[in-house]
Amino acid sequence: MNGYTYADYASWPDDQRYELIDGVAYAMTGPNRRHQAIVGEVYRQIANALEGHPCRVYLAPFDVRLPKADEADAQVDTVVQPDLSVFCDRRKLDDKGARGAPDWVIEVLSPSTAGHDHILKRRVYERAGVREYWLVHPTDRIVTVYWLIDGEYGRPDVYELTGSTASRVLPEVAIDWDRALSDLD
Repeated sequence: MNGYTYADYASWPDDQRYELIDGVAYAMTGPNRRHQAIVGEVYRQIANALEGHPCRVYLAPFDVRLPKADEADAQVDTVVQPDLSVFCDRRKLDDKGARGAPDWVIEVLSPSTAGHDHILKRRVYERAGVREYWLVHPTDRIVTVYWLIDGEYGRPDVYELTGSTASRVLPEVAIDWDRALSDLD
């Protein structure tokens, strides 16, 4: 096996965050205030909507191990930390984070990570079977939404960050963008 694995990743110091994608380590930059404000408010809205529901939402840093087959954790070469991830199958959750694809992932884009999230992570989430993937563009005030259909993300839908947008995987959860962006104006 070439590249890094979860065994390597787990041994690295906590003062620098990384993601592993196919054995390649990518340093994660620290989020800014705007990013944290949006992630925090969207998390709150999802957590409130899921109260009493079997699904759970988690925010980064939260390790999501994405095995390609049935390899042992130590050999997994893809570990991501989505801004927000929703899991409906609690068997995927453990004390390390999660092993297996979330049902829904939301990434809030920053100029330094937009290409990485749009291209590389989209491919990883598609391959892993993430059913719904949202890319929130706070500067452009749009959200790009991908749905997994027959194992592939087709053409995304793009919505303005006005009013609310409901999840297709969890239609009872809708994000109120006016509230989510209220700290930005």
